[in-house]
Amino acid sequence: MIGTRKVLALIPARGGSKGLPGKNILPVEGRPLIAWTIDAALASEYVDRVVLSSDSEAIMAAALALGCEVPFRRPAELATDNALSIDVVLHAMDQLPHHDLVVLLQPTSPMRSSRDIDESIRRCVDADAPSCVSVAAVQQSPYWMYRLTDDGRLEALLEAPASATRRQDLPPVYALNGAVYVARCEWLRQTRSFAGPSTVGYVMPAERSLDIDTAEDLEAFRNAVTGAAVRGLADVSRG
Repeated sequence: MIGTRKVLALIPARGGSKGLPGKNILPVEGRPLIAWTIDAALASEYVDRVVLSSDSEAIMAAALALGCEVPFRRPAELATDNALSIDVVLHAMDQLPHHDLVVLLQPTSPMRSSRDIDESIRRCVDADAPSCVSVAAVQQSPYWMYRLTDDGRLEALLEAPASATRRQDLPPVYALNGAVYVARCEWLRQTRSFAGPSTVGYVMPAERSLDIDTAEDLEAFRNAVTGAAVRGLADVSRG
């Protein structure tokens, strides 16, 4: 809990990934990928329950072995390629009512730490905001991006300040990194989105903003974990 607010952490992990089959339980240093997200959630100071939403027996068994709750099976209609993430979250909230905040933690962001989770929750509450999402600074600034008009001419996507002649002079711009989504449950039911005009951002560094979607992404994470082990560092999922 944070104050009097009960916090539900939801880990969505369906079994039908097409781009990287079975990615949620692919091995990394002898552990399934989902282990890093479960570890971080269980180490949170504020999370009351850590729950999996899945349609896969293999993923459910792996999550249970790692200490995650699996109180229900995700319906087949919410495990298709066309199913919306918000419907998965709302289904879980219906199964597990009486929580004030819900935290969505995707297994494909394994480098987010328990500290990232707690700081996002704290930022949401302290700012009296309806939601908080984690972001990272973009490497390619949209102020230096262009559209092509019908006759092939460049048209600026955004108007940069007149004084900005170097990349360092441009205003900082951020993108969602997919690692942490926090929202008040009732607000989420009403808006069906984790991001709105009053949403606050929690900034994470690029090195912890890896989103695993391809075999190359997974290899990058394996290399990061191996490097951390060689250097004797703490588990990357923890604060």
